[in-house]
Amino acid sequence: MEKSEIIAKYARTDGDTGSPEVQVALLTSRITSLSAHLTLHSKDNHSRRGLLKMIGARKKLLNYLKNADINRYRELIAALGLRK
Repeated sequence: MEKSEIIAKYARTDGDTGSPEVQVALLTSRITSLSAHLTLHSKDNHSRRGLLKMIGARKKLLNYLKNADINRYRELIAALGLRK
């Protein structure tokens, strides 16, 4: 999925690019693509560090959203398929 499509799908209002939902969705997209890259290139430790930093940033945003509005958090993780 393209970045503009993700923003349009998860935006709360028109032109919203900074809400936690949008940020988590964009990070999830980048994390999945980088995970696929690392399955092919297992010794690419520079990309692995970037992946771990993205996972940490996503975790912080999810914790913020959970504390701010638990219903939005639950809807987001259900839509993204996180927390199996």
